[in-house]
Amino acid sequence: MSSVIKDDYLTQLIASWKAEAAASAMPAMSWLDQLRTSAAGRIEALRLPTTRDEEWRFTDITPLKSALFPRASVASSLTGSDIARYTLDDVPNRVVFVDGQFSAELSSIEHDSGVIAGNLSSLAREHTATVAHHLGRLADFQDDIFVALNTAFLHDGVGIIIPADVSAAAPIHVLFITSQPEQTTYPRCLVIAEPGARATLVEEYVALRDAAYLTNSVMEMHLARSAQVQHMRVQRESQQAFHIANNTTVIAPDACYRAVSLTLGAQISRYSQNIVLAGEHAECAIDGLTLIAGKQLADTHTFIDHAKPHGRSQQLHKCIADDSARGVFSGKIMVRPHAQLTDSRQMSRNLLLSDKARVDTKPQLEIFADDVKCAHGATIGQLDKEALFYLRSRGLSDAAARNLLTYAFGGEVINRIPVASLKQQLEKLVLVSTQVN
Repeated sequence: MSSVIKDDYLTQLIASWKAEAAASAMPAMSWLDQLRTSAAGRIEALRLPTTRDEEWRFTDITPLKSALFPRASVASSLTGSDIARYTLDDVPNRVVFVDGQFSAELSSIEHDSGVIAGNLSSLAREHTATVAHHLGRLADFQDDIFVALNTAFLHDGVGIIIPADVSAAAPIHVLFITSQPEQTTYPRCLVIAEPGARATLVEEYVALRDAAYLTNSVMEMHLARSAQVQHMRVQRESQQAFHIANNTTVIAPDACYRAVSLTLGAQISRYSQNIVLAGEHAECAIDGLTLIAGKQLADTHTFIDHAKPHGRSQQLHKCIADDSARGVFSGKIMVRPHAQLTDSRQMSRNLLLSDKARVDTKPQLEIFADDVKCAHGATIGQLDKEALFYLRSRGLSDAAARNLLTYAFGGEVINRIPVASLKQQLEKLVLVSTQVN
């Protein structure tokens, strides 16, 4: 990495952190101050990744050096009508952040649901021990510059606790809205599912205008014994934006985590998903769909760590790339020496809609146990000519046949979304995005 990027980006960010440290909106707590200070100190020892780093060799984030946007400090005044197109009719529980600031007016939580949800600053005051035990302990900032930056600039975020044996009847919608250009936001989510808890979570990132800005997001999630969480993540940021996100999920014995992630927006995006099956009989199923066009670059990195015996994991990731867009998928599955009787499956399927589109896919298995069932695979191709011929022979135009096949390719992932209103919204978005004239 060049010293220019180091000086112009990280050095100035460190300086701005020091200037803002005394003005933190979080409550005064020694453990939190220490966490932020430790992360800020770690930034000085790290650097921005480049294509010389193996984990970033397909993703050039050099444009970030000219995107030194200040941290968002003042949120726009929005009303319910301003965000109506992003709300979900069948999801009464909603936590909204506008330009990095919690909006109590736009948020709505059913108090009889049993779920504790709201802004992290309030949750940290009322449930100090629980929050302190998990916040900053799951997502490791020691070797990740973007997690370190998010932790150092941690002023507020979303906190969700699903108490033991509580089954949340309605999903929880966490909505991050960017309304202003040339700013940086650091969304932070902490989700704690206590033993036997069940919940459905929708995490969404949207923009009210097409502008350049940076979103640096971190999600930490802990599923205790026998907990079950369904997690939908939707990224539909501005086409000029930068979106860097990290998700770390730790799954205890007999717990189950199911996730669906959709990447639609941003000029450059990177989603790193780290899942640790930390207990026996832990399970996860993660599906992803990337739909990009123009000159978009979308990078998805996943790491599923089977640390204990009898773990099960399934993964399907799809990418549809048009024009000169570039998709990247790197999925690693590790089976630790004592994680016998692991069952793991991974598949990457990719569709190129133009001769200039490109997808780099790298499924990986690292197995250190001898009694396992593991498989992985990848495909990259264009629309099936025989299927196109069949549809045209049944009266469809060439464009209509291509639209139908492209939509069906992405629809396999969207059909796995259990929230009806979100599924309908995304079906419309994908249908419009896959239109071929």
